[in-house]
Amino acid sequence: MEIERINEYTVKFYISYVDIEERGFDREEIWYNRERSEELFWEMMDEVHEEEEFSMEGPLWIQVQALDKGLEVLVTRAQLSKDGQKFELPIPNGKMKDLPVDEKIEEILDQHFNPNYSDDDILEDDTLEFILAFKDFEDVISLSSRPGLDSIITKLYHFESKYYLYVEFPEDAFEEEEIDDILSILLEYGYETQLTIHRIQEYGKEIIADNVFAELRKYFS
Repeated sequence: MEIERINEYTVKFYISYVDIEERGFDREEIWYNRERSEELFWEMMDEVHEEEEFSMEGPLWIQVQALDKGLEVLVTRAQLSKDGQKFELPIPNGKMKDLPVDEKIEEILDQHFNPNYSDDDILEDDTLEFILAFKDFEDVISLSSRPGLDSIITKLYHFESKYYLYVEFPEDAFEEEEIDDILSILLEYGYETQLTIHRIQEYGKEIIADNVFAELRKYFS
């Protein structure tokens, strides 16, 4: 995948259909299978985040152009205006006409860059779940030494040369402030990824099935 940093808020990348298929995606399903297209998009964004340190916080605006041999994607992080209410896209108007939008991809990924997307949308049965990625196993070991993390449900996986920590906050077990504090600690060592647990379970390898931090301390105290 080829990545080009346009400016502080915008990045462009190109991925060939061959690369898409080598990642385990069918060329046709990315157009018609919402879950699979989202998985591909966020897998690409993880690479962009790593290579360009491109922040994915806040609403994202994307344009996708289908080429003969692949996809060209432009991603812009929207910024809050001074009044804290409106979202602004820092793209010169003159650039807009050069960036055709593929409506199918735009519709499929709409929920991820819609400014109206609410945090409530990530709740399922009142259980909050996160997947965090780590470049190095040493980061996971270091994280395990931090106090106050054994109360969350955790699983550890290895997938495509990275380690992924599944984190679950059980229903009614934590206050919002407690969750924020724990996430702040976790994000000191890893970063949130939008890869689904289903894809990681299907194609990755489970390393620790439960109580990740307690298990790591047994061997790396």
